Amino acid sequence: MRGTFDGMNFLQSALHRSIRLAALFLVGLAVSAAQAPTHTPTQTPQTAPVRSGASKTGAPGPKSYPPALVESGSALFRKDCSFCHGRDAGGGETGPDLTRSRLVAADVDGSKIGEVVRSGRPEKGMPHFDVSDQQLAGLAAFIHTQRNIALAQKGGRKGVDVSDLKTGNADAGRQYFEGAGGCANCHSPSGDLAGIASRHKGLELERRMLYPERAKSKVTVTPASGQAITGTLAYRDEFTIALIDASGVYRSWRTSDVQYKIDAPVDAHVELLSKYSDDDIHNLMAYLQTLR
Repeated sequence: MRGTFDGMNFLQSALHRSIRLAALFLVGLAVSAAQAPTHTPTQTPQTAPVRSGASKTGAPGPKSYPPALVESGSALFRKDCSFCHGRDAGGGETGPDLTRSRLVAADVDGSKIGEVVRSGRPEKGMPHFDVSDQQLAGLAAFIHTQRNIALAQKGGRKGVDVSDLKTGNADAGRQYFEGAGGCANCHSPSGDLAGIASRHKGLELERRMLYPERAKSKVTVTPASGQAITGTLAYRDEFTIALIDASGVYRSWRTSDVQYKIDAPVDAHVELLSKYSDDDIHNLMAYLQTLR
């Protein structure tokens, strides 16, 4: 029995991984079609940035930083930040591309970067870091250096701008939402989706549209007594079904003793993955971005 149970878990995990990869593949297709090529650290002569010279227009060029400072920041960044933001600060699985960050663009020698690093962003899963002024100067130097490199490159950027995902027709997206896509069967622009474009932007919004992996499933369990109990699915395998009821109580039954029906919102999204056209995705995204 243990082997059967482990096998089911493996197959379920593999299925979820495959579905996530399919959703991310569709995101990549949509993006590739849309894209076109208050604490300021104390500065010493070793940490002070310098200008790299004037541009052809006469405007000051981007700041450059002492190589030793950039290297120290690179080492710290790769130790504490690269898991989310990528080794080159160009974005990772969970962290944004810092080379295209508005906050970084507005940062002056760590003034804004320092606030985020030292305070964290708990609502987005980012912890705070206790860094010295010297360490913060190194981090800022490394991030700004990576930004300068990214801005100097023509095309081939890894980041995704919100504008990249605004190429569709919002009216056509609304028609798809209300008609062929079947979205209105579960969602409402004045209900659960009200203000969604203010809460989620760009690639994050598109990922949630294609595969809302955190969506909670509902389950209705009917025991021999005939009295149905409905709640949020908490656990299921071939032997056990469990839910959290409306009062927050965890309840479980042997599957052989009850009948149950699961309503998984993600299933409807999974079914659409093989049906979407590029236009469907672009148009639906354009419509969702009007829901502010």
